[in-house]
Amino acid sequence: MHVLYYFIRKSYDFKNAKPYPYTKKLKKQITIRLDEDTIEYFKEIADKKGIPSQGLIN
Repeated sequence: MHVLYYFIRKSYDFKNAKPYPYTKKLKKQITIRLDEDTIEYFKEIADKKGIPSQGLIN
């Protein structure tokens, strides 16, 4: 028997579960328009740092 399967139950009871307290602080998806120069600027920095440009903009 695999150790992981030993701890998994067939069902769980969430009657007393509480809502996640930080849901208001979660990120919200938005759309922004950037000109080509701005996008190129972030891509260059991201390439130098080795990170995705989207993460750098966020």
